[in-house]
Amino acid sequence: MTSQSLIPQSTSPSEARAEFRSGLVVPTSGWAAGYTQVNMISVPADWAYDVLLFCQRNPKPCPVLDVTDPGATASVLAEGADLRTDIPRYRLWRDGQLEAELDDVVDHWRDDLVTFLIGCSFTFESPLVEAGVPLRHVEQGRNVSMYRTDVECRPAGRMHGPMVVSMRYIPESLVETAFQVSARMPAVHGAPVHVGDPRALGIADLAQPDYGDSVEPQDGDVPVFWACGVTPQAALIASKPPLAITHAPGYMLITDVADSDYRIP
Repeated sequence: MTSQSLIPQSTSPSEARAEFRSGLVVPTSGWAAGYTQVNMISVPADWAYDVLLFCQRNPKPCPVLDVTDPGATASVLAEGADLRTDIPRYRLWRDGQLEAELDDVVDHWRDDLVTFLIGCSFTFESPLVEAGVPLRHVEQGRNVSMYRTDVECRPAGRMHGPMVVSMRYIPESLVETAFQVSARMPAVHGAPVHVGDPRALGIADLAQPDYGDSVEPQDGDVPVFWACGVTPQAALIASKPPLAITHAPGYMLITDVADSDYRIP
């Protein structure tokens, strides 16, 4: 349970990380409003170049904000944070198969793991709200909906796989606002990749997301899709590295960096 005096939106990043380190497991959308959240993928050092090249070739779904040295458990993005404990939920992968979801990965950490921290669309949610754009998943207390598409990323070495997108129902009259707000933040996915018919991305049923929760639209809403930092997890399934550690989709690392630092004036 969250500390009774703690309001998720108004927590500091360090307070939020302390809650997660203490055992709170919740999606992080809406937490520590105004601060950047990031996706995480850790791979053995001999796979690190493949992941880095994959991200460089696919910057829309995989915008890299930090890369650690092998074995490091800290990042310059979050002072005092421990990458092994301060995310609410982790995923452990072996040979491209999801082996477990865990509250921490201390027992599985290795000295050769290189960690990539990748921009997350949660970062532009605070600016969306400030611009008057409602977030249905936050209103409904749900994780954001995420889907594997039939759009293949550009392969890099041993890494390949489809692009994953996050979807938010946006009132049709505010789609242009959502586009303009997110376009000013290219380091965290930027503008949407698609608006409207999900079949154009190979998505058959919006009520059946591959990751996250199903979210109910309101009258006048249309689906808007952004490239998503869960894309490397789809690539893990396709590429099958011997070991990887990631965040669970929607359960992010909250950094000390202000959202505004990634906003183009």
